Formats: sequence, C-alpha cells, structure tokens
Amino acid sequence: MSRKSDVSNQMLPNGVTIYKWPHQVDATPQSVAEEMERFGFKSYDLQTVPPWFERSKHSHDEEEIRGAVSGVITFHFDEGPVTIEAGDILIIPAGVAHEVLSHNGRKFSAYKGSRSGERHVTEHADGSGSVEDLARRAES
Repeated sequence: MSRKSDVSNQMLPNGVTIYKWPHQVDATPQSVAEEMERFGFKSYDLQTVPPWFERSKHSHDEEEIRGAVSGVITFHFDEGPVTIEAGDILIIPAGVAHEVLSHNGRKFSAYKGSRSGERHVTEHADGSGSVEDLARRAES
C-alpha cells in the first residue's frame, strides 16, 4: 500500500476525530483492521447494518473506534454530522453522545472497537438499532 504524504484528518470541538483513508487502494476488512490496530484499538465486532439503518442516541463508556469496511454512514453529534465511508477511521471520545444513520439503500459494514476490546454503552434513547435490538429483531 502506498500512503499519501498528508493523512487527512479532522477533529471536531467535542474531540471526535475522523481519519480519511490515506491509501490509493480500496479498503479491505484486513487493511481496515490493521489501521485500527495502528491507532492502539482492539476490535470487538465486525457489524453489517441494513440499508436505511438508524441507531438511537447513545454514548460509549470508553473511547470508541469505528473502522469502515464498506458503504457509507453518518454519525450525528450535537456539533454536527460526520460521514464515513470505506477505509475511514472514526474515533469517538468516551461519553460523547451520537446517533447513527445510513441515508441510503446500501448496507454498511464496519469494525467497532475500544482500547480494552470491550463494549460498554450508555443509552440516551430507546436503544433502537443497538446490537441487542438487532439480535431481538433477528429472532422474531
């Protein structure tokens, strides 16, 4: 993989940081996982969400990383929306509330992780779209 000399990143006032895919090749599950590890995070899930996905407002009890593998999705923070696509890395500080929406008819896949490799979530709404909610829907 060749790396562009200037990795494009943006930090929001709330400390959320997005790193745009710096390579001139398409992202793969393996290459995204390697990028996440480079930032010092451990993955706890590779999740694929359906088209028109909505995740209600929540926060994570420790810093979270999201490594997009395919598709496009938007995280909505109080400070504004952040859209990520395949290869992008999003780092969300602990306690920063957000909603997640895919504004299109395509699936979105991403690794999720934290520094500990564990998932701890605080719900700020009804929990719709959570891992637990999606599992309940699949069982129905």
